Amino acid sequence: MREAGRGDVAALVGLMRGFYAESGFVLAEARAAAAFEDLLARPELGRVWLIDRGGEAAGYIVVTFVFAMEHGGLAAVVDDFYVRPEARGEGLGKAALAAVRRACEDLGLRAMRVEVGADNDRALAVYRGAGFELLPGHALMQLALAPPSHET
Repeated sequence: MREAGRGDVAALVGLMRGFYAESGFVLAEARAAAAFEDLLARPELGRVWLIDRGGEAAGYIVVTFVFAMEHGGLAAVVDDFYVRPEARGEGLGKAALAAVRRACEDLGLRAMRVEVGADNDRALAVYRGAGFELLPGHALMQLALAPPSHET
C-alpha cells in the first residue's frame, strides 16, 4: 500500500467507477476526479491510499478528517474503501486497514469511523476484524447540500 498522489487520479477514478458500479451507481467521473484532486492537494482534510497487488492498483482507501468533540480531537472517517473483486480474499483489505490505522495513530487521530450497509456482511466482518464496533443507539443521517458523485 502507498499514499496516492495527484498523478494517481485517473487510476483512483477507475477504481471508484468499479466500486460504485457494484452498488448499481453510475459515477460522475469529472466530479470524482475533482474531489480526488482537491483532497490530494489538501492533506489537512484527509489521505488517500492505493492498495497494490503485484504492481497493479487493486483497491483504494479514502480517509477524511473531522473534529470529534466526543474524542476531543481529530477523528478519521473511512469514506471509501474498495478492493477489486479478483483481489478479494487475499488479506489485502485487512492489511490495508491495519496500515491505515497505524497512519492515523501516527497523525494523532483519536478515533476511526466508517459507514457500512447493515446488510453488507462481508464488509462488517472486515471492519469488525480490524477492531471496529457498532455504535449502539446511533443512526446515521444526512442532509445533502450538493449532488453526490453518482447517478442512480
